[in-house]
Amino acid sequence: MVNPLGASEVARTEISLIGVPMEAGAGVRGCTMGPAAYRAAGLVEALRELGHTVRDEGDLPVPRAVGGEAALNALSDRCRNVREIAGWTRALHDRAYALMKRSGVPVFLGGDHALAMGSVAAAARIAEERGKDLVVLWLDAHADFNTPDTSPSGNMHGMALAYLTGDPSLAPVMEDIMPVDPARVHLFGLRSIDAQERQIVDARGATVSDMRVIDEFGAAALMRDFLASLDPAKTHLHVSLDVDFLDPDLAPGVGTAVPGGATYREAHLVMELLAESGLVRSVDLVELNPFLDERGKSARLMTELVASLFGRTILDRKPLRPTP
Repeated sequence: MVNPLGASEVARTEISLIGVPMEAGAGVRGCTMGPAAYRAAGLVEALRELGHTVRDEGDLPVPRAVGGEAALNALSDRCRNVREIAGWTRALHDRAYALMKRSGVPVFLGGDHALAMGSVAAAARIAEERGKDLVVLWLDAHADFNTPDTSPSGNMHGMALAYLTGDPSLAPVMEDIMPVDPARVHLFGLRSIDAQERQIVDARGATVSDMRVIDEFGAAALMRDFLASLDPAKTHLHVSLDVDFLDPDLAPGVGTAVPGGATYREAHLVMELLAESGLVRSVDLVELNPFLDERGKSARLMTELVASLFGRTILDRKPLRPTP
């Protein structure tokens, strides 16, 4: 099938879209409108034009806040909306796990980045069952490794990776998850980190390509090195793409904008290299806040990036490996 940019035969897969209209983890309201903005920006149509089968599963219903658990209640003075986050995490984990049991690639339309506490937990469970290594690519201006004791704000979208890598203080959000090995977490695009959070990242051993390194060596070289380090036979690659990975001049529709982010071509090149790898098995799109956007600018750019992630190119290039 010829894609809209004049290219190419693409590897077809089944893509499931599930909206996650949550904003309990963020400090600025508006992320609940994110899933609708992706649909209005033509995400379904863009993916179908590439030859993929697209199932729009609708939005995850707003779950009931979890209450009555002493350990969870004890976090409420340090973690904003922790009972709501626990409800979302448990509901999204169950839905994401069911989607991942099928073939194809689920894409979670956020919603703030705390949604990854459910989606990545489900990916870890699936990877364990299938004998795979879960690798998480965190495309974000922030590290999101804060804990209840280190977070300046108490906003839980900044604690997602601490939770997923097994920080015991956050375990009450949902017990018995399969912790992600921090060495298999790659932070790409980092340019804002709290002092105590930096110590956590260093201690946990997560790999980091911050914007200084990207400026010095280039996004393409670093992304190629990262992908070359993965065993295609054993890897479940989960991509978690935050709008603030991008420079805010390109994508202003985010509550945590940080200057100096990825350029238009850097971001597309990262997506194109991921598509060529054929390793992506699940995807988060997070922190889109249409209330802060400019005439849909951020939603349209994120939609273009997802199209690149699923095979849109300028010229014919066949994927290095087939998508599932």
